[in-house]
Amino acid sequence: MIPWLLLDTAQIPGGGELRLKRRGGEFSIMLGDNELMNSRLGGSEEALATLSGARIRARPNPRMLIGGLGMGFTLRAALAVLGATARVDVAELVPAVVAWARGPMAEVFGDSLTDARVKVKEADVGRVIRAGRGVYDAILLDVDNGPDGLTCAANDGLYDMQGLRAAFIALRPGGVLSVWSSGPDRAFAGRLGKAGFTVEEVKARAKGAGGARHIIWIATRGE
Repeated sequence: MIPWLLLDTAQIPGGGELRLKRRGGEFSIMLGDNELMNSRLGGSEEALATLSGARIRARPNPRMLIGGLGMGFTLRAALAVLGATARVDVAELVPAVVAWARGPMAEVFGDSLTDARVKVKEADVGRVIRAGRGVYDAILLDVDNGPDGLTCAANDGLYDMQGLRAAFIALRPGGVLSVWSSGPDRAFAGRLGKAGFTVEEVKARAKGAGGARHIIWIATRGE
């Protein structure tokens, strides 16, 4: 068995430490004893982008915001489904995660970060959302562990009523707010409806038929 090698650590704003580890060609980002993401397990993150992109790709010059760079599963899947006139903004709170994507994990990201359609912002995605009004056709939140977060208490503000209303305002009519979660959350699904969205809940596997089952909410703003 090839041992895990610690490549780097990074502090999370507000507290906590991320650890980037590698074993052969496999990467892992850890928070304490919890594995937040693994380079071999990105099926549900890819589904987040594929489902969302399919709903907006026919729009003229569609614009997407992705909250959380992670290991780039969502970004790469979004680029694959969107056309040449699309714009994809990525907001990542932890600068080191962007540095890892361009450094030790460059082989995982391929040419996605240099794609002309992509702009990476080292910023709190909540602030990016609140700064926009009718800007985005799709907002994808792959932040923390979903509504029941692990890494940063400030992320809760993305998923409360105030955060959901801000996302509603930032979307164009008919736009979608898509949210990844490690598990179901009835209260959150209810809040989406109260915020004015029409909600569809989708189950997606992390890897193939036998991987962990994750939840994706596709919340559509009315026209």
